[in-house]
Amino acid sequence: MDDFLRDAAFGGNPGADVGKATLGTPRQRWLAAVVLGGQGHYAAATALLTELRHTADPVLASLAASTLASQRRQVGGHAAARRLDGEALARLSGVEPLADDPDCVDGAGALADALIGLAADAIGVGGPARRLHVVAADTVERLGGNRWRSAVRLDWVRAEIDLAAGRPEQALEPAERAVAVATAAGAVRHRVKSRMVLAAALANLHDGVSKERAEALLECDVRHNEALGLHPLVWPCALLLCHLRPDGAAAWLERAKGVLSCVLLRADPAARTLAAASVWVP
Repeated sequence: MDDFLRDAAFGGNPGADVGKATLGTPRQRWLAAVVLGGQGHYAAATALLTELRHTADPVLASLAASTLASQRRQVGGHAAARRLDGEALARLSGVEPLADDPDCVDGAGALADALIGLAADAIGVGGPARRLHVVAADTVERLGGNRWRSAVRLDWVRAEIDLAAGRPEQALEPAERAVAVATAAGAVRHRVKSRMVLAAALANLHDGVSKERAEALLECDVRHNEALGLHPLVWPCALLLCHLRPDGAAAWLERAKGVLSCVLLRADPAARTLAAASVWVP
C-alpha cells in the first residue's frame, strides 16, 4: 500500500483511486490526502488533514498543516494558508530536522514545506515573499541540499515571485529547472504543474515564439490533466489560454469556470468561501 500511495502522490500515477487508504495508517492517510487534493477532492482531503494536524507525530502534523495550506492557496486563500503554514512551522519546534526520505517526507522536508509555503502565501497577501524564499532556500541547502520535491517547490515559488514582480525573463530559469527536476524524478503531477508555471513565464514574454510555446504546453497539459483527473491544474491552464487566445477567450473562460465549478462542488465549505472571496479565482 505504501508504494502504491507514494507513486500516486509523488510518482507516475496521480489519478489513482486512493479511497481504501483513507482507513490506513496516519502516514498512509496523509499520502491519500495529498493525492485527493491533487485531484480536487478537497472535502475528502480536508477531513483527513484536519484530523492529522492533531496527531502526536509532530512531523506528520506539520506536513498535514502545510498540505492543507497548499490546497487553500489553490482556491486563492493565501491568508488562510499563511496561518496553516505558521502552524506547520510551530509544530516542528524542538524537532530534529532529519533528511532521510527520498520524497522529503521527513523532518527536513516538513520544515522546507512550511517555509516555502510561507513564501508562496506572501505572494498572495503582499508580504516579503522574496526574503522568505531566500530563508527557505538557505534552510533547504543547510539541511541537506535541494532534494527533488523541495527543489521543485522552491523553483515554483521563485518563478512566481518574479512573475508577480513583472520579471518573466528571470522566471524562465527556475521554471525550466522545475520541469527538468520533476521529470527526472518521475513525478507526473509536479511535472505538469512545473510546465504550467513555465507556460506562464513564456506567455508574459510577449514574443511570438514564446507565445506559441506557451500555447503548446498549455493545450497539451489541459488534455493530460483532464485525463489524469488533476482538475485543480486544468482551470488555471484554461485561464492562461483565455488570455493567450483572444479569439477563443470566451470558450476557454467557460471551460475554466466549468472545471472550477466541479472542483468546488467537491470542496469543503471553507474552501468554497475562500474561492468566492478571492480575486485569483474567476
